Amino acid sequence: MRNAPLTPPTPPGRRPVVRLVLTGAVAAAVVASAVAIPSYGSRGGTLLARYDATKAAVLESLPHVDPPGTPPHDHNNPLTKNSLSRAGETGPETQDPTTAAEKAASAAYVAAERRTADPTLTTVPVMQPRLLHPQDRYAMANGCYSLTPGSEPLYFKPTKLGTYLLYDAHRRFVTAAGGKADAPSPATEWTARPAGDGLRLTSGSTVLKQGGRTTFVPTRTSGCTAYPEAQIGITGDPVAGTTPFQEVRGYVDAHTHGMAFEFLGGDVHCGKPWDKYGAPYALVDCPDHTYTQGYGSVLETFLSGRPSHDPVGWPTFKDWPAPESLTHEGTYWRWLERSWRGGQRIFVNLLVENNQLCQIYPLHKNAEYAKCDDMESIHRQARDMYQMQNYIDAQFGGPGKGFYRIVTNPFQARKVINAGKMAVIMGIETSVPFGCTSNPAATQPCDPASIDRQLSEVHRWGVRQMELVNKFDNALSGVAGDNGETGAIVNQANFKETGSYWDMRHCEPADGESHDKDQYAAPAISPEQQDALFGAIGELNGLTGVAGPVYPPPDHCNSRGLTTLGEDTIRGLAERHMIFDPDHMSVAARNSSLDQIEAMKYPGVVSSHSWSTPDAYPRIYRAGGFITPYAGDSTGFVDKWRAHVGWADPRYYFGIGYGADMNGLGAQGDPRGADVPNPVTYPFTGMEGVTVHRQHAGKRVYDINVDGVAQYGLYPDWIQDLRKVADAAHPGDGAAIEEDMSRGAEAYLQMWERAEGIAPDSCRNPDLRRSVTAVQRLLHPGMGTRAVMEAVGQPYTRLGRHYTFCATSGGRGVRMQVTFSPAGEVTGVRRLT
Repeated sequence: MRNAPLTPPTPPGRRPVVRLVLTGAVAAAVVASAVAIPSYGSRGGTLLARYDATKAAVLESLPHVDPPGTPPHDHNNPLTKNSLSRAGETGPETQDPTTAAEKAASAAYVAAERRTADPTLTTVPVMQPRLLHPQDRYAMANGCYSLTPGSEPLYFKPTKLGTYLLYDAHRRFVTAAGGKADAPSPATEWTARPAGDGLRLTSGSTVLKQGGRTTFVPTRTSGCTAYPEAQIGITGDPVAGTTPFQEVRGYVDAHTHGMAFEFLGGDVHCGKPWDKYGAPYALVDCPDHTYTQGYGSVLETFLSGRPSHDPVGWPTFKDWPAPESLTHEGTYWRWLERSWRGGQRIFVNLLVENNQLCQIYPLHKNAEYAKCDDMESIHRQARDMYQMQNYIDAQFGGPGKGFYRIVTNPFQARKVINAGKMAVIMGIETSVPFGCTSNPAATQPCDPASIDRQLSEVHRWGVRQMELVNKFDNALSGVAGDNGETGAIVNQANFKETGSYWDMRHCEPADGESHDKDQYAAPAISPEQQDALFGAIGELNGLTGVAGPVYPPPDHCNSRGLTTLGEDTIRGLAERHMIFDPDHMSVAARNSSLDQIEAMKYPGVVSSHSWSTPDAYPRIYRAGGFITPYAGDSTGFVDKWRAHVGWADPRYYFGIGYGADMNGLGAQGDPRGADVPNPVTYPFTGMEGVTVHRQHAGKRVYDINVDGVAQYGLYPDWIQDLRKVADAAHPGDGAAIEEDMSRGAEAYLQMWERAEGIAPDSCRNPDLRRSVTAVQRLLHPGMGTRAVMEAVGQPYTRLGRHYTFCATSGGRGVRMQVTFSPAGEVTGVRRLT
C-alpha cells in the first residue's frame, strides 16, 4: 500500500473558529475568521506583570530538565514525580516504619516468589484472518477490497461498527453524491448491511451503485492507499493464556485519565483519544493554541515552562506530545494499542473533574460543559469509554474483537486477559464526588441516602475503583493539599469551593508517621511575594481582595480528617466490592480510613499513584491491597520499586504496577539521554518475545532515550528502561523488576477477588487450611472456578487446567490439586503430597 497523506484536509462545512485567551483580563474572544489573525503586542495588565515577577519561581517548582552546566540545586518539584510519596514529607529516619530485618524478610519472600513456576502462555492473532471475501459486515475493517471484478481498490476505514469511509488510491473519499471528496464527512460514510448473498452500502438514504449493481461481495485486493494512522512499531502476536482461568501475566497501570478531553469544560485538553475520522482529526491542538501559533496557551505555558509551542500535532508532533506538555492528548487509542501489544493487560481509567478549575478557565465547549458539575462530567466520560470500546471493536473487525475490554469483576477480567486482550477498569477521581462539598452554603444534599443512591448509580455505569478526594476538602474527607506556588493556587480554589482554606496546623509527627503538604509559612516568603502570588491568583479566579492564609511553621497537618459521611462511603464501596483508593487524603483521614478497612477486614484497597504516605503503604499491603507507585522517571521508579519490595506481605501474591497519571496534568518520565552508558537499544525483545521498534506517528519517530514518555505508547519502552536502570545499580535487578511488573496484573486480580469475598490462599495463610476430608467434601465435579474459590479460597497456583490448595492431614500440611475441563468445570480433586 502506498503512503497515506500526512496533512488532514479541512473538514467540509466547518468554518474555522478562532478563540483567543486574553491573559491580562483572563477573557476569551471569539474571532470568526481564520485569515485575519491578529498581531500581539506586549503582554500587559496587572495580572501578567505579577505573573512575570514570580514566573521564575513558579517554573522552577515545576517538573523540568535543566540545561547542561546548570549548577546543582533543589527543584522543589510540587508534583514530586520521583518521590516515594507525593502526598507529604517525612524525615529520612522516620518515613519508613519497617525495620531492616522486616524489609530483608519481605525482599527474600519476593525473591522466592519470582522462582515459582510461571504459567504456560501462548499467543493469539492481533486480528482475525482476512478472507478473500469478508465473513460479515464488520470484517472489511482496514482492508483493501474491490466491490466488483476489475473495479478500483478501496480502503475500508471504519468510523463505527459496520460503517466505513471508502478511501481510494488517490486519497479521496467516495461520496453519496456519486463523486469523490477530498475530506471525510457524513456524506462519505457508508454503512454495510447484509443483502441477499452480499452486502449493501448506504449513506443516509443513498444506496451505492457500481457497475449497475447495488449488492456487492467485496473481494480482497491490492493497490490501496492506507488511511493515515499512527503506527504501532511492535511485531509479534499478543500473549495469552492457555486456559481462560489460569494465572495471568501483564503490566498494570492503575491510574490514568483516558477521557480527560472532556474535563475542565472540554476546552483545556487538546486532542482526544479517538475520532471517527482517525488520527488527523483526533490529534490536533486547541483552537486558542492554533490560531495564536502556540502563544495563547496560558495553561500549557504555565505547566510546561515554555513561552510557546508548535501547535501542529499530526503529522509532525514537533512539540507535543511530550513529557512536560500536560494539556495535550497522550492516550490516543493507537498508543494504548502499542502499550497493550507491549504487554500491558490492565488499564484503570479514572473519570476526572475539578469544578473550580473548570469555572476559572474561561473557555468551555458549550453551555452543558460550562455547568462544571463533577458528576455530569464523569458520567459523560463513562459513556465515552463505551463509545471508544465500540470504535476500537470496529477497527478490529466487529463487536468484542478489539483489545479494549471494559470489565466489572475480576473473573471477567481474568478471561479477557487470558484471551490476549486488555482489561479496562473504570474508576473515579474527582474533588466533589456525589456533590458532597463541605461548603455550608451548598444546596445539593449530601447525606447517607444520597451517597448510597449515587454509589449504586456509578456502579451501574461500571465504576469499580474510587478515590474520595482529589484537590479540595469535601464532606467526606480532608485533603493532603499541594505545596509551593501550586499549593497557593489550589488553596484559593479550595476557598472558592468550600468557603474556607485548608486547615493546615503545625504538627510534629511521631516516629514513622507522616504529615501533609507544607504550605507557605511566615517567614518562608515575604509579604510582597505573598501579595503578588495570592493577588494574581485572586484576580484570576475572581477572589481579588480575599486575603490568603499565613500558616505556622512546618510541619503541617490538615486538621480535617475522615467524616462520618466518608466512613459511610467506604462502607458502601465495600458492600459493592468496589476498590477504595486512599490517595490524596489528609494523613488524618487516610489513617482513619485504613483503621476502618482493617476493622472491616476489607482487602479491596489500592494506592494508585503515590499520593499516600510511607507509613500507609505497609498497612495497605497487610490489608491484602495492591500498590502502583507513580511512574515518573525510570530512575525514580526503580528506587520506589525497591522500597515496595521491602514492604511485601508474605500472606499475599506479590506484583507491582505503575500509575501513569497521563492526561491528569501529571508530568511523565523524562529521557535519560542517548549518551548514557546503558541506553535502550532498538529493536529490543519485550514481554514474552515481542519485538519492540521505535514508534512512528506521522512524520515523528519516538525514542525513549531522547523523548522520554512523550505519550502512552512509550510505556513498553519505559519498562525496558527500568531494566537498564535497575541492572546498572545491581546486576540481575533488571530481570527482577520486569518479573515483578509482569506479575502486576495477577496481583491486582487477586486483590480484587479478595474484595469480592474470596478468602486468601491457604498455602500462604496456614490458619485458613481445612482438612483433606473437608476439601474433598466441599468440591465436586461440575463446579466452576469461582465456586471452587468461594468454597476453599484462592488457589496457591493456577497453572493451565490445575489449581493447587493447601490442606491438613494428620497435623501436617499437604498440597491438593483441582483439575478443570477446558470449560472451567471440576473434573477431579486429588492429594499431591
